[in-house]
Amino acid sequence: MKKIQKLMERGCKILGSEYAILGGAMTWVSESNLVSAMCNNGIFGVLASGAMDGDLLKKEIEQTQAKTSKNFGVNLILANPKLQDLIDVCLEKKISHIILAGGIPDKSIMEKIHNGGAQVMSFAPSLAVAKRLFKQGLDSLILEGSEAGGHVGPVTTMILIQDILLNLPEYPIFVAGGILRGEVFASMLQLGALGCQLGTVFACCKESLAHPNFKKAFFRANGRNAVTPVQLDKKFPIAPVRALENIGTEEFIAKQREVLKKFENGEIALDNGRLSLEHFWAGALRRAVQEGDVERGSLMSGQIVEIIKEERSISEIVNTIMEEAERFLARNGL
Repeated sequence: MKKIQKLMERGCKILGSEYAILGGAMTWVSESNLVSAMCNNGIFGVLASGAMDGDLLKKEIEQTQAKTSKNFGVNLILANPKLQDLIDVCLEKKISHIILAGGIPDKSIMEKIHNGGAQVMSFAPSLAVAKRLFKQGLDSLILEGSEAGGHVGPVTTMILIQDILLNLPEYPIFVAGGILRGEVFASMLQLGALGCQLGTVFACCKESLAHPNFKKAFFRANGRNAVTPVQLDKKFPIAPVRALENIGTEEFIAKQREVLKKFENGEIALDNGRLSLEHFWAGALRRAVQEGDVERGSLMSGQIVEIIKEERSISEIVNTIMEEAERFLARNGL
C-alpha cells in the first residue's frame, strides 16, 4: 500500500470515498454535475444548497443521485429560514453527511440529523467552540481558514491548525483553506488531519459548468486579488466573503451603506438586513457563474487562485495531488 493511502485511511472511512478530499460547497457551482463528477473520481462531493427551498434541493439531490452511485454530502446554511425542511429532505433522500455552515449549530439540530441516520459536519472558529461541538455530538469538524473562498472566518488555516487540530488529536478533523499541493495535503495528514477540503480549484475545473469568463478570471488572478469586504460598522457585522476584487466589490460596499442606514433608522431588523446582504451575494454569484458577468458578478475565490493557472479535469487534479504527496513522503523517508 502506498504511504499516502495509509495516511488517508481514517478519513476515507468517515467520508466513504477513495480519497480523503472533500469538494468545498460553492453556491451555483457545486451542483449535480460537478458533485457527481467529484464522487465518480473518488473524492467526496458536497452539494451546495445555498438559498434553496425543500423542493429545489430535493430535485438537485435526485439529479445528483441519478449521475453517481457514490454517497455525497449536502451543505446547509443555518440562517436559511427553510432549514428544518432542508434537513427533512436530506434525511428522506438518505444523504450520508450533512454539513452545517454559516454559524454554530445547536445540539437539537445535530440530534435531529443523527436520529435520521446522517452524520453531522460543521465548522469552528476557536478551540472552545470546537470542544463544545464535539461534546454535543458533532461527528467531524472542518477547519476552514480565512484564505478560503466564499464565506470565511477571521482566522487563517495556519492558526486554526495550531489552536484546534494539534490540541484535539482524538477527534476527526478536516482542514480547508489555501490547500492544493500534494506536499501540503500530506503534511496536514501527518499533523493529524483526516483529510482536506478543496474548493477554488474545482470551481474552475473541466467538469465545472461555470461560465468560461468565470474560469478565465481565476486563471488571470493573483492571490492578492482575492479579498474580503470592509465591514462599515461594528453594530452591523457582516459575514466576510472572499472574492476577486471587481466593480461588484464596490457595489457591495454601497449595498452595505444602504442596509446599515435602514437598520439605524429602524426600517429593518438586524437579521433581515443580513439576509438582504446574503441575497445580494447570491444574485451576484449567479451572474458571475451562470452569465459570465465578471465585472459586477461575485467571483468567490480563495487565495490559492495564485497558483491555479489552467483548466484541469478532476482526475488530473487528484492524481497530481497524490503523486506530489507520495514523492514528498518518500523524499523525507516517511
